[in-house]
Amino acid sequence: MTVRELDAAGIHDPALRAAYTHCRGLNARHGKTYFLATRLLPVDRRPAVHALYGFARWADDIVDDLDSAATPGERGRALLALEAQLEAGLRREGATEPVIRALADTARRYGIDRVHFTDFLASMRSDLTVGGYASYEELGRYMHGSAAVIGLQMLPVLGTVTPREEAAPHAAALGVAFQLTNFLRDVGEDLDRGRLYLPAELLAAHGVDRERFEWSRRTGARDARITDVLRAAAAHNRAVYRDALPGIAMLAPVSRPCIRTAFVLYSGILDAIAADGYAVLHRRSVVPRRRRAVVALDGLVRAVAARAVSRRGEEAPVAEPSCASPSSRPRVAPVGEEAL
Repeated sequence: MTVRELDAAGIHDPALRAAYTHCRGLNARHGKTYFLATRLLPVDRRPAVHALYGFARWADDIVDDLDSAATPGERGRALLALEAQLEAGLRREGATEPVIRALADTARRYGIDRVHFTDFLASMRSDLTVGGYASYEELGRYMHGSAAVIGLQMLPVLGTVTPREEAAPHAAALGVAFQLTNFLRDVGEDLDRGRLYLPAELLAAHGVDRERFEWSRRTGARDARITDVLRAAAAHNRAVYRDALPGIAMLAPVSRPCIRTAFVLYSGILDAIAADGYAVLHRRSVVPRRRRAVVALDGLVRAVAARAVSRRGEEAPVAEPSCASPSSRPRVAPVGEEAL
């Protein structure tokens, strides 16, 4: 499948093919939901998504790897080195790191604005010194670089049927929605890293503080007020998904099944969190494997249909996902990866 993707994308240089293959491995190993959705894209667009993911993953690992004994200063220097390599790669100065080679090639092929990469790295650097946020407004400024720009990076790869600037706010909102879901799912792990991405104003509105969250994480004890905070955060997250939803219809028809699938799977994590009683401080909530298979098959059917319509030169119909729980949709048999 890797060879097919690279050939379809017109990537023939052996070193560049190896760089993209490396990024694909990172996506498959670490971004399971993201990788599954990516496989619903036309084959020629997948390498670019792998490159974008690989770069984001590399920076994230520098900041967040709990197995590393690196100090914040050492991590900061590693991020600066990564940014220097990125700049060199974008200037066509012969980057040697595989991820940078693939990313720079993708940025040139699709005309992705370099500011989206520098804004991303700025937010990653802030994670080394900032452990909390006073308000959603303050958190939003951080998430512009850490999440919104990911949606904006993806937009040229996905393609649009409207002017790109019309689709951009929805793409940015979807990046933010995905990250808010990650914040809620990983709140316990983030506390272990010294960070809390739930604004202090939200905690105060429910009569708790960060120390109470740390106490719950440390002792395993539950507090109804913490549950209320997490439930309110999930409601806010769902509102952002609703803001993002209209953007799916603005994408190129062959790209919609991929983003629709990611939308359903990521928003489904909120359903899993609710089903677990908002126990995210003590365990990680996941979408059941069978549910993932059902959504993947639905996405595959839509992707095949969209490609067939595209080959005939027709306009594809739009069927948008709902922000409601997907659990009531009919069950079908799981689909194997080889079909994608």
